This record gives sequence, structure tokens and C-alpha cells, in this order.
Amino acid sequence: MPDPVLLFHLSDIHFGVEDVGALDWVRREIDRLRPDAVAITGDLTMRARHREFAAAEKWIHGLDVPVTVEPGNHDLPNYYLPSRYLRPFGRFNAFREVVERRLEFADIALVPLNTNVSAQPRLNWSKGWVTSRALADCLAQIDALPPGTHALVTAHHPLREAGTRGTALTRGGTKALAELAKRNVLAVLTGHVHDAFDIMEPTANGLVRMIGAGTLSHRLRTTPPSFNELHWDGRELTVTVRNLEGRSTPEMMIHDVPEDATPPADGEDSGNKAADPQLRAP
Repeated sequence: MPDPVLLFHLSDIHFGVEDVGALDWVRREIDRLRPDAVAITGDLTMRARHREFAAAEKWIHGLDVPVTVEPGNHDLPNYYLPSRYLRPFGRFNAFREVVERRLEFADIALVPLNTNVSAQPRLNWSKGWVTSRALADCLAQIDALPPGTHALVTAHHPLREAGTRGTALTRGGTKALAELAKRNVLAVLTGHVHDAFDIMEPTANGLVRMIGAGTLSHRLRTTPPSFNELHWDGRELTVTVRNLEGRSTPEMMIHDVPEDATPPADGEDSGNKAADPQLRAP
């Protein structure tokens, strides 16, 4: 049987409003436990400013373990539309090698799925969108894995669509989940809602497990800063929600993806909407 795999699942660090104490603690835990990889599922920055990306680059390159990063809606340039349309992920250049990086282990792999688009035919551009191209690329990577390999799909937005009216809605999420259900997918790892969850989502082709990580920023919703510690023993994937307040994993888990993923107002601009500066995204 392959060796067990330990993964750290981080999300929504939001450099610019990051929780420095929480990040220092996570760094110490990475140095202590030496996970096989760290997966960061989006929103590294608050407003996609150059200084925020510089802070993210310094922190990520200080980790002496493999890292994969999925962009989030806050990581796309907001009001400078030429960059947003032509080079939406251009500010990741300093650590481009880890962005949407597939990581493979003996019988498990982290496979990226982009849920961001430069523009949408709706006012709130913070919401997710799985394009046909993004889904096809993810599925091709899964299908190319060695036989028997289990996939953990990394995305920013939860792939919830039907019946959701708020900021968690992801266009194309239902189709993506149905296609993933046909394959050897252990779970979809996401962020965006700033609280942890672990739910089974029904699709036309069966159930898909969706695991969300909390935030490591000051933009809290209902739980303190946290990250997920994932253990794969070759048969079962277990999740422990790590936090500095000593709360148990059940206490840290919300029971469903919220219809409104907006953290309480904290005086901070929440990031990407349409170009009108009066429009604010969650």
C-alpha cells in the first residue's frame, strides 16, 4: 500500500488584510509536520495590488514544501480593465510556477480547475464560472493520470449552482460536478466562503464530496481563522479543521454552502465586480 499523504488546504489569505499571527502559526505547522503539499484555493490578495502579490510571493517561496495555488476572484485586477482582460493572472508572474500546478503522489493527485473569468454578463463578478475550456482542461488532466490514481480537484468557488441565489452561485458548477462524478475524484477543494465545510453534493451521476477551507485573514464570517489538514491513508480521506482557538472540527464546519458568502462589513472593499467603482463584490 502507498505511503499515507498529508496535505494542508489553505484558502482566502487575502494579503493586505491577512492575519499575521495565523499565518505565522501555519508556517510553524508546515515546518513541524512537513506536509507532502500545500494547496491554496484562491484569494491570495485583497485587491490584487502589486504589494499584496509581493507579500504572497515572499510567504509562498518561504515554504519548503510543494505548493499549488488556484487563483480567486480577488486576485484578478479590479478596475484596470486592460490587465483584467488581457493578462488576468499576470500579477502571479513572480510565482507562476505554482499557479494551477498539478501535483502527483503515489495514488493521489491535486488537479486544478479554474472558476474565474475576466468578465461576466451579470453585475457581480466575484461569482464563479466554470467555462467549457476550463472544465475540459481539468477533465483531461484527470483522465491522463495513471490508472487507479485518485484526484483531488482544487478550485476557488464551490461548485454549487442549482437552488443558490447568492454569492456562492457558480455558473457551470452543476455540469462540472456531474462530469467529476464520472471519474475517480475523492473531493473538490475550494474556498471563497471563509468557513470550512465537508458535504456530499448530489449530481445526475452520483455524489461528489465538496470540502471548503476557511480564511486566514481578518475577513471572518462565522468561524476563526483556520486551515484544513487532510490525511489520505490509501482508503479514506479525513479532514481536521485546524484553528488557534482549539475548536473541534465539527464546531468549525458549516453544514452547507451559504447562499450569501459575504463576510460581515469590515470597512474593506471586498474586491472584484464590474468596472463601476460604486459596485462592490463580496
